[in-house]
Amino acid sequence: MSIEIANESGVAVPEATIVSAARFALDKMSVSQLAELSIVLVELDVMADLHERWMDLPGPTDVMSFPMDEYDSARRPDSAGAGPALLGDIVLCPAFARDQARKAGHSMLDELHLLTVHGVLHLLGYDHAEPEEEREMFGLQNRILAEFREARAEAERAEAQRSADDRVLGAVGLDESEPPQGGPAPAN
Repeated sequence: MSIEIANESGVAVPEATIVSAARFALDKMSVSQLAELSIVLVELDVMADLHERWMDLPGPTDVMSFPMDEYDSARRPDSAGAGPALLGDIVLCPAFARDQARKAGHSMLDELHLLTVHGVLHLLGYDHAEPEEEREMFGLQNRILAEFREARAEAERAEAQRSADDRVLGAVGLDESEPPQGGPAPAN
């Protein structure tokens, strides 16, 4: 799966975790490993321009999704038999997300993960214009985010354990990254 990210926002964000959130969501939705996705992080004025141009709404927003023209919207990519697809672009606005995260009481990174998953679902044909659609999309979004957070926490626990194990092995001279010092002489 090819996921490209470009940060043009002027806000430093850990881009790898945003890509991880997108990849996790696409995997959960059984999107082909041949799929391509682009994520762009932009400044407030750029997002405001896009929001007005494409949605005819004033001011910036948090996330916008732009499916590719060749995407067959009649058949969602998570349906059986989905093959390679150029999914489209997700545009995120970290400055907007930072304010939204503060109001929601969580980190900007958590907000960017949520917006990334939200954008992926829009590219896959989900919407929230009607109450039933909103329940389906937000329920799916919440489930994917919960599973993503759980997977990240487990990976962090495993990494901490590996690091602790490496320190112990190094302290007793069993660190595999360095050749053993001293020891018995080779037999003749």
